[in-house]
Amino acid sequence: MNTNRRSFLKSSVTASAIGIAVGAGLISPRAVLAAWPKAAFQATDVNSALSAALGASNASPSGDIKLKAPDIAENGAVVPVTVTSKIAGTESISIIVAKNATPLAATFNLASNTEGFISTRIKMGKTSDVVAVIKAGGKLYTAKKEVKVTIGGCGG
Repeated sequence: MNTNRRSFLKSSVTASAIGIAVGAGLISPRAVLAAWPKAAFQATDVNSALSAALGASNASPSGDIKLKAPDIAENGAVVPVTVTSKIAGTESISIIVAKNATPLAATFNLASNTEGFISTRIKMGKTSDVVAVIKAGGKLYTAKKEVKVTIGGCGG
């Protein structure tokens, strides 16, 4: 019983000290925050988004990319997407939704020797092609799939 009390007190004191240090500005989360390509996520067309995010917009289709998304999404706010790349040296995986107001939905930079796999949920405003863009060896490769977005599951 006494050891539980000591553990609780140690944890409370540690949490309080960290809270005070953060509040005083001694510890800053800036080093942890990832850099993000602001221009890429603000672009309103696919080519501009790709150029800003990946440095190029010319991509060729590849059978080594598996894009898994539903044929019909009943809720466009949470559309599950999985991308698997068998392309050697995959550097990044990006997801583009062509008819969204801002087409770049996500981009993931991968470390070397990392498996080319991501799984996420994206937001879609209306029926559109979902495009997976893989950057490997300085070249871009794509795979796409049309996802029909229904309003309330009514086939709209």
